[in-house]
Amino acid sequence: MQIAVLGTGTVGRTLGTALVAAGHTVVMGAREAGNSTAAAWAEAAGKGARTGTFADAAEGAHLIFLCARGEYAAAVLEAAGREHLKGKTVVDVTNPLDFSKGMPPTLFVSNTDSLAEQLQRAFPEAHIVKSLNTLTADLMLAPTRLPEPTAVFVSGNDAAAKAEVSALLASFGWAQIVDLGDITTARGTESWLALWIRLWGALGTPHFNLKLVKQG
Repeated sequence: MQIAVLGTGTVGRTLGTALVAAGHTVVMGAREAGNSTAAAWAEAAGKGARTGTFADAAEGAHLIFLCARGEYAAAVLEAAGREHLKGKTVVDVTNPLDFSKGMPPTLFVSNTDSLAEQLQRAFPEAHIVKSLNTLTADLMLAPTRLPEPTAVFVSGNDAAAKAEVSALLASFGWAQIVDLGDITTARGTESWLALWIRLWGALGTPHFNLKLVKQG
């Protein structure tokens, strides 16, 4: 499958590497063609890794991962081109974190809205699926790094898009994939970041996750 990764940060590079290793063709998109970070990633990732602009990456992609900082998420999708998003599944792994006042960050949207909802409203031609934003990058496509099975979540309005994302997650070893419902449920997973950051500080590591256990 040809997959676009929009963003050259830690999350984008980590996901891109895992996707290439799994046999997918990955085009990492950046603001400008020839981005040095993207080029270095492609060289390290090897066969199946390519680079280009956001639009280059999105144009031929079957599936798109949005890995930009939350504050830039909408601008990155706009740069990718609405015509290149039409009918495609966009996996939104961003979080609305505001670092303007230092650590710990706050959320620049919460409670009555979410970043994922804002993106879906702004880009109705795409199928936004919120997922993986509750994890550190190293665990997103490597759930077996943890000693026990844990949970990952999907939120979105399109059932087929969520099924597509769930199937990809399952291929990487995720066994507990929880469909929370429509895109409004992303308010819950985005809000989890407030506790996630505190847990990181308390545990001294970002390598942890939720495990759901229910009665009956």
